Amino acid sequence: MRLAKYLAQSGVAARRAAEVMIKEGRVTVNGLIELRPQTLVTDEDVITVDGERIRQQEVKLYFLLNKPSGYLSTVRDTHNRATVLDLLKDKQDRLYPVGRLDLNTSGVLLLTNDGELAHRLTHPRYGIKKIYRAGIKGIPGKKALDQLLNGVEIDGDRCIPDDVILLKTDQEKMHSQLQITLTEGRKRQVRKILAAINHPVYNLERISFAGLTADSLSKGAYRSLSEIEVKRLYSLVNL
Repeated sequence: MRLAKYLAQSGVAARRAAEVMIKEGRVTVNGLIELRPQTLVTDEDVITVDGERIRQQEVKLYFLLNKPSGYLSTVRDTHNRATVLDLLKDKQDRLYPVGRLDLNTSGVLLLTNDGELAHRLTHPRYGIKKIYRAGIKGIPGKKALDQLLNGVEIDGDRCIPDDVILLKTDQEKMHSQLQITLTEGRKRQVRKILAAINHPVYNLERISFAGLTADSLSKGAYRSLSEIEVKRLYSLVNL
């Protein structure tokens, strides 16, 4: 098995991130630094990352978290801020979030030690759908909604949502709620496209990821995925 794939299947990181770690000289094979992600390895080899011995995970773990706002979607933070893993303290190490939600964005977040699945679910090739419910300032008219559907330029690239639905409006508070479906995964994408049409977000929640929802979970709660759900995720990314 290639070294990068071995690290991914061991739950160290998604394959692309594992390749970066290898090229940075953080990985050794049998006591020697290995800089080639394609190097073939087996369970007989002694592989370390940052000095820690890595072994293949026998049990794959899949958890769905209803992320509250105020938690970082990362494994650790250099400033000791709360991360989503703080909500799963009793679970095994080497879980990591699939994609990210902003600090102040809540909702569906998948965590796993299945590196290859995580990599594919976040790769644009597979067009995984993410649905958001956004509370915005102001009441967008047809022109603004058409502008969203036709594409908004952010950071030099054009972002075109798959679908935009105006769910409700509040004339008194001059607030609205939109449902936005995306298959892209750029940083702060929903907030940026709505700010670009002069309807900034005041509340944002992801209500679906790859067909998974957190309807039965309170904020901060999580559950294991069923075997059927895992198989469905695999089928979405041709695994």
